[in-house]
Amino acid sequence: MFTLTKAYPAASITRSRYDTSLFPPYQSNKPRSTVNTSNLSNDETQTILNAQRKLRPISPHLTIYQPQITSLMSGMNRITGAILSTSVYAFAIGYLVAPTLGMHLESQTIAEAFGAMPDAAKVGIKGMLALPFTYHAWNGVRHLIWDTGKMLDMKGVYTGGYVVLGLTGLSTIYLAFA
Repeated sequence: MFTLTKAYPAASITRSRYDTSLFPPYQSNKPRSTVNTSNLSNDETQTILNAQRKLRPISPHLTIYQPQITSLMSGMNRITGAILSTSVYAFAIGYLVAPTLGMHLESQTIAEAFGAMPDAAKVGIKGMLALPFTYHAWNGVRHLIWDTGKMLDMKGVYTGGYVVLGLTGLSTIYLAFA
């Protein structure tokens, strides 16, 4: 267990807990107990502070909360947005750099390569592209509805969440098999 005296031995100078020098009229019959104090430099103070911080528990963060649709969908909206933007930037950079590297990344080549794939691969690739797009798009519509001041009560938020999940599933399946 951490104690200040163990972390910094110079903190063992004694001073009375009920020292009456600060408030002379105060008189007490209670027994005096001692508290260790000392004047410390900034470096010594920082050393003690760092030692204390190492022993403090971290904030409970997400581990103590029960997952709810609102928090999960908020996180997924951010993740799908990051996936979509990263994909667009990666493709754009690849498209611009491909001629320099002697690669063919134009539309005709991509369409021919995609057309030559087995049907299961086509459905899988289209589904992987459609899922983050449709989720992010439908959740964006949900946020636009919130911007009008509608569906902001808990029932509306949960209903909207389930509607977004349902529409995401349906539109992903449609786009994957279309």
